[in-house]
Amino acid sequence: MQSTLPVSQHSLFDDAQALVTGTLLISLGVNLLGTANLITGGTVGIAILLKYFTGVSFGKLFFLVNLPFYILAYKKMGRVFTLKTFLSVGLLSAWSELLPLVFKIGAVNPFYSAVMGGLLAGVGLLILFRHRASLGGVNVLVLFLQERMGWRAGYMQLTIDGAIVLLSLAIVPLDRIAISLLGAAVLNLTLAINHVPGRYGAA
Repeated sequence: MQSTLPVSQHSLFDDAQALVTGTLLISLGVNLLGTANLITGGTVGIAILLKYFTGVSFGKLFFLVNLPFYILAYKKMGRVFTLKTFLSVGLLSAWSELLPLVFKIGAVNPFYSAVMGGLLAGVGLLILFRHRASLGGVNVLVLFLQERMGWRAGYMQLTIDGAIVLLSLAIVPLDRIAISLLGAAVLNLTLAINHVPGRYGAA
């Protein structure tokens, strides 16, 4: 049965705390994945791969990789969505630079890293999506297709992420690739199950 409750709007404070909370959770998830030498998809995965190749920090690369996608976001999703996405990318880049200064993991089981890293990143993305924000790149594309075509963002991103993970075979050991796919599945199933078009009414 469809809810008849009035749709409420997110306040500026609601959006601000969501962007901070979501990106903090994602930064912790990415840290867990990186500690276990795992990979993931989307622009996060691209930035991690570039970090392996160049040695440049993830935070800097992630911010740079996303720059071309703001044009698509502005044209297809609007000014407010683009601004929130820009702020989210900037926050995640900043948290990723600061996190090693306050939080270090000595050793962690890679399966735990995959599951918890994927879950934390998925919940963080879910928070951003529900406040009409994203982390740019693939997020912009899948959210656009979900709004226009009704395709599930989680399932689309799972397909794209799987392809990106497989491309990392050249530099990441096969066993870590397999575990990374588990993390990608956890992340995107979290989105697919919880982010259903029309279910969440607030804007």
